[in-house]
Amino acid sequence: MTYAAPGAPPAGLADGFISSVGRLSSRIVTLCWVELRKIRHDRTELYTRAIQPALWLLIYGEVFTRVHAIPTPAGIPYLAYLAPGIMAQSALFIAIFYGIQIIWERDAGVLTKLMVTPTPRSALITGKAFASGVRSLVQGVMIVIIAALLGVSLTANPLRLIGAALVLALGSAFFSCLSMSIAGLVVARDRLMGIGQAITMPLFFSSSALYPASIMPGWLQVISKVNPLTYEVEALRGLLIGTATNLWLDATVLAGATVASITCAALLLPRLANR
Repeated sequence: MTYAAPGAPPAGLADGFISSVGRLSSRIVTLCWVELRKIRHDRTELYTRAIQPALWLLIYGEVFTRVHAIPTPAGIPYLAYLAPGIMAQSALFIAIFYGIQIIWERDAGVLTKLMVTPTPRSALITGKAFASGVRSLVQGVMIVIIAALLGVSLTANPLRLIGAALVLALGSAFFSCLSMSIAGLVVARDRLMGIGQAITMPLFFSSSALYPASIMPGWLQVISKVNPLTYEVEALRGLLIGTATNLWLDATVLAGATVASITCAALLLPRLANR
């Protein structure tokens, strides 16, 4: 006969918890893989979405580098300062319309089939969210290549690069869940498209993607401090070009926002599926 240590959970309970976590993780990975397989069949989206960030770096970045209109900390070249911001912007533009895909799945009957499986709603949302995160990594690699061709010096430290990849994926997961939450509220593709277009640019311009928060007017600085994109951009800058930032705060805000958005999207998923 074996005895559990005082205060320890029963062995059966612990084994059941580990088994449940394992099944949940397996379903999340499977759903994420299903989403990513779509890229293999049509890579056009990845190539076309790389055009916009390339234009931001080639045109906006080069012009403002020459006119010295925007001050950067510690004399960092503006193009280097801009590159992490454009990386976050690219991920935002991909993720914020992710809700359209889940509405399309509802219209095609796919979502209804997924909802009747034993897979938890949170696993469905999380799988889609981190598939969006992996898509953003592909965009991030393209931006790093373009920045290198323009002479931007980013870190070569593998740990910092891995950290930047995690931050980028986490930020993309948050904004994709935000989009799916909006989809659960508006339940119509046209409405979601309009709302996505309405909030994308305010999110972008109220962050520190293009310029430091210190040069913003006071009211915009307040908005910037509650904008998750600001924390994503600051974390990417700290990891890729070494600007001063509180990485723990940035990561905590992004992680907390992602968990909250996954919960919200999972709660609204039945409303979307039943329309």
